[in-house]
Formats: sequence, structure tokens, C-alpha cells
Amino acid sequence: MTFCVKPLFFVKPLLRFFFRLLYHQFAWTYDLVAALVSFNRWKDWVLNVIPFLEGSRVLEIGHGPGHLQRALRRQGTLAVGIDASPQMGRLAKRNLQRDLQPQNTAYTQINLTQGLAQALPFRAECFDTIVATFPTEYFMDPRTLADVKRCLVPGGRFVVLPVALPKNRLLDWLFKATQQRPAEALDVIRTRLEGSFTSAGFQTEIQALVVPSGILVVVIAVKPAL
Repeated sequence: MTFCVKPLFFVKPLLRFFFRLLYHQFAWTYDLVAALVSFNRWKDWVLNVIPFLEGSRVLEIGHGPGHLQRALRRQGTLAVGIDASPQMGRLAKRNLQRDLQPQNTAYTQINLTQGLAQALPFRAECFDTIVATFPTEYFMDPRTLADVKRCLVPGGRFVVLPVALPKNRLLDWLFKATQQRPAEALDVIRTRLEGSFTSAGFQTEIQALVVPSGILVVVIAVKPAL
């Protein structure tokens, strides 16, 4: 029994180490890794959250390479991004500057900043929507949820895309082999997520968004209006 428990004990630390390398020292490989694990659907999945975003003032936590930032800027949304990784910040700035005229490159210096989701450097009630796509476990940290709630206007929403179930033969085989259905996997995800957001004082809805390439789980957590 001891032999079986020890490998499991090391799973989370190893994953944390892997993600730390991916978000920091190896940030330049992020798009490639994300494309591989998502069967080249990752960018499309990220952009699927846009219809859930409300208002003109949007904060993205964990902006990564900046693909959502680029899409929001193109549609005229006042988007701000924050990421703990300085490497991701530099990568996102380069990606955003591809769309900008040379005289407007200061945009990325103002709209992208480095920081932690658990201690957002913004005043209270300054965003209509806060969004995170495929974040690591920090998004369920009570400190993150408390600070997100602080920064949202009454009635504002925290939109999170935590996971996607891609449609492919391998996944179909896994569901058959384990005698599970996608709906059962979604129920497990809903149960794990809903309690954290509700405990933090959000009115929470979890949707399963069906797209041609898979099923996206979208959390819509609304700060109660006054």
C-alpha cells in the first residue's frame, strides 16, 4: 500500500513544477504545447469565452501569450491583462505589438502588468468582467476569489474556462474503457467547482458549451448586485 500511495503524493508537485517551467523559463513553447494537448484547438477554445464577457472594462488574469487580449483589443474592448510570469508578459507584449502602429506600442506597457491573482493591484469595483482561461489551481484559491469579487462592480461577472473535453477517437475510447459518459465527467467537474465559488459569495452557473471540437466547461460567477 505504501508503494501505491507515494507516486500519487508526487503527482501534484510534479505538475506544479512542469507548469512553472512552462509559464516561466519555457514560456516560448507554450503555444506549441497547448496546441499539441488540445489537438490544435486551444486558441479557438480560448476565444469562445468572448460572448460571455459583459461590459467595456475587462480584466484577464493569467493572460499568457496574449491571444484573448489581441481579440478583445481588435473589437474595441478596454482590456487589461495580468500575469505572474515576466516571460509571459514579454511574449504577450510582442504578440500585441504586431497589431499596433509603432507610435502606439505604449499600449502594451499600460494594459499588461505583472502580478498575482491573489493580490490584484487594482482599485475596488473597477471591472465589469474578469476572465481566466485554462488557469492553474490558483483560480480556486479563496484569496483569488475574494480579490476578484472586490475588483468587480456589483453585478459583474468572473468568467472562467477551466477545462475542455476534446472530441476525438482517443477520448471516446477512454470513456468507453472506463464505462463513463461525458456527462458524468462534467458532473464531477461541476461538483468540484461550484462549492468554491458559492462559498466565496458568487451566484454561480456552470455551463457545458458544445463546440465542433469538444465540450467546454464555462463558469459564470456573478457578484451580487447591491
